Amino acid sequence: MSDLLRNVLAATLFAVLGIAIFALSFVVLDRATPYNLWKEIIEEKNVALAVLLGAASIGICVIIAAAVH
Repeated sequence: MSDLLRNVLAATLFAVLGIAIFALSFVVLDRATPYNLWKEIIEEKNVALAVLLGAASIGICVIIAAAVH
């Protein structure tokens, strides 16, 4: 197997693993809050919660990227 193919497969595997871990952490964060995050953001238009969730998502992604790298 060529090095290029091996590198592409490794990058794809790590990307899928990172996305899966992020999705799992989002579900855990959603369950840990006393209300439904999507309902609050979409239906109630809670901008402050959306900004907080965005910041938490970036933080989680940075941690996952450092761990996978």
